[in-house]
Amino acid sequence: MFSWVKQEQAGRNKDGEMYQTVTEGLQTLYHKKLLPLEETYLFHDFHSPALEGADFQSKPMVLLVGQYSTGKTTFIRYLLEQDFPGMRIGPEPTTDGFIAVMYGENEGVVPGNALVVDPKKPFRKLNAFGNSFLNRFICSQMPNQVLQSISIIDTPGILSGEKQRISRGYDFAEVLRWFGERVDRIILLFDAHKLDISDEFSEAIKALKGQDDKIRVVLNKADQVDTQQLMRVYGALMWSLGKVINTPEVVRVYLGSFWAKPLQNTENRRLFEAESQDLFRDIQSLPRNAALRKLNDLIKRARLAKVHAYIISYLKKEMPTLFGREKKKEELLIRLPEIYTILQREHHISPGDFPSVTKMQDMLQHYDFSKFPSLKIKLIESVDKMLATKIAGLMSMIREEESKQPPAMVSGGAFEGSQDGPFGHGYGEGISAGADAEDWIIARDKHRYDEIFYTLMPVNGKITGVNAKKEMMNSRLPNTVLGKIWKLADCDHDGMLDDEEFALAQHLIKIKLEGYELPVELPDHLIPPSHREHRGRSIVTWWFNIA
Repeated sequence: MFSWVKQEQAGRNKDGEMYQTVTEGLQTLYHKKLLPLEETYLFHDFHSPALEGADFQSKPMVLLVGQYSTGKTTFIRYLLEQDFPGMRIGPEPTTDGFIAVMYGENEGVVPGNALVVDPKKPFRKLNAFGNSFLNRFICSQMPNQVLQSISIIDTPGILSGEKQRISRGYDFAEVLRWFGERVDRIILLFDAHKLDISDEFSEAIKALKGQDDKIRVVLNKADQVDTQQLMRVYGALMWSLGKVINTPEVVRVYLGSFWAKPLQNTENRRLFEAESQDLFRDIQSLPRNAALRKLNDLIKRARLAKVHAYIISYLKKEMPTLFGREKKKEELLIRLPEIYTILQREHHISPGDFPSVTKMQDMLQHYDFSKFPSLKIKLIESVDKMLATKIAGLMSMIREEESKQPPAMVSGGAFEGSQDGPFGHGYGEGISAGADAEDWIIARDKHRYDEIFYTLMPVNGKITGVNAKKEMMNSRLPNTVLGKIWKLADCDHDGMLDDEEFALAQHLIKIKLEGYELPVELPDHLIPPSHREHRGRSIVTWWFNIA
């Protein structure tokens, strides 16, 4: 997909290493530069398992998270436009496990225990969660066009109230954290009638901390409330999210009803169509940004691994040689927040790069600090060099290769033909209205525009810019917008408007006031009839002048 075409025209970097693809470059840098640091300082025991080849080579993945009956499985069915193996839909928690919906030539289901031994799938490290999880994890394979570009992870419906007390048998939040680190997009689904965020859902969202740039929110089944209720529901959702997603930026929320059933309230149909198209564009961009996402995740992992190495080596340095180790260990655990501050100043590290103090204290209790390794400067310098030079080379490589051969966007299913035909978003609306009509659409309202035109004292059938300005400013549109309308309406560029040009200007004002965008150039179907022949002559004259 990407080729290493930088450095010395032979595909080699400064160390003589040859990378044929960005994926290969990332994988090589990880194994040669970052992995030794991780293994030395027990990074995999504290934070995240080691990455494998499948983690770098896998297709972009979308993770769906939400409470039961918010439409997660139905959402996948909506995107694929067909059922998938293992699919169950119902008002109660019907999906009781994780389902990885992936492309396969033959339709079928692969159970979790078989899935985690497949080196071609990026799930081998899930083996650490044991049989309780693996018995509830399957891969649903099918030959669907959408799945040629992305994979989708369906999760169990998150419970609320008394149902939360029933143990799942595995650490649900940790599994979500594992997936959150590896997927390209995380979609939180909410039901317009179920906005409460249960304790388990809150814990699930907190488990995705650090992946805020991947999170999108979908308010599903929004057609089941009217406009006034929808406004209140949206406000309540944003208030609830603000308590669990602690970011200064507002989370992007998409409104709609992502299923094939008729809309119950059609008054917001146009809004739902625009929102669904925005969400589709976001998902379609995933293959294009996949290499950048993997590179970004590698950088975040490298920074965390460096900080972890500083913490572990500092604890080792503070331990006594012979006596009082247990007492010193307890003291260091209590002083961990202070140690973070010391390391921040000493190594110029941002506070946001440090892991959770509470979680780190809990995990460190099980280790003998005296057996930790001391700080190995060469390992740190190797990672610093990777971040400073190697990553920059891969960045330029991605940009150069994408400009030559952009990756294919997600297609098929609900993405196929959504912009084509008369049911595409915006078809027959705004500037496109009248595109397939035989008559000039503005002629239908021209009698009203003519009444205004003749009150503006036309001379020889035309009004001046001064007189037109007075009338056009009644719309209260900004001068920049009115200036653009004037430029579009003055078809013969004589600085005046005849009755047809004035009607065109009024029509464009109406389009803008209705919330539609103006075109860069006037479409052919809006050109006044008396000016169409003139434009044709102008084009012919221009052609002969350059011939």
